[in-house]
Amino acid sequence: MKILLVVATEHEIIEDKFNGCNILITGMGMVNTSIQITKELMQNKYDLVINMGVAGSFSQDYIVGDVVEVVEDNFSELGFENGNDFEQFSDFVIKYNVKAKTNLKKVKGITVNTVHGNEHSIDEIVNRLNPEVESMEGASIFKVCNEFSVPCIQIRAISNNVEKRNKENWNMPLAIRNLNKQVAKIIMEL
Repeated sequence: MKILLVVATEHEIIEDKFNGCNILITGMGMVNTSIQITKELMQNKYDLVINMGVAGSFSQDYIVGDVVEVVEDNFSELGFENGNDFEQFSDFVIKYNVKAKTNLKKVKGITVNTVHGNEHSIDEIVNRLNPEVESMEGASIFKVCNEFSVPCIQIRAISNNVEKRNKENWNMPLAIRNLNKQVAKIIMEL
């Protein structure tokens, strides 16, 4: 099985765990990710794409270090303001649902350009979409893989709670260790 591991940054992957897999480091955000994975899938064929990275959690059900599978992702900012309300375009596919492929906890995610760190915007997005996690790349990878008809899994480790920005509450090393351990286990079970 030919597997492509997709990560935003080199810090999110421990490469010696993944001999035999191709690794694509896209850079952060939807635009970088979309460009890099599109170029890769135009040049090479894969049986599976695994998007792995960290995420912020909106839910108290998930603590820093937990690893989850995102099975629904949404471009949460794609839409328009209508007075005081935000509305998403109904005639454009913006939400991706994928079949669960692991035994990890299944979560609903959003993909954002700006991670939430303002109490008002956090309340607004929770009321509007009720996400459990947020990333800056996930829905982009689902969209590109869907366009190329390549199966995709999105695995995220919780690095922080979504709250007013407080990096003292983050634990990137724990999240990255747990992420890599779980993805290596998933690959071994394929």
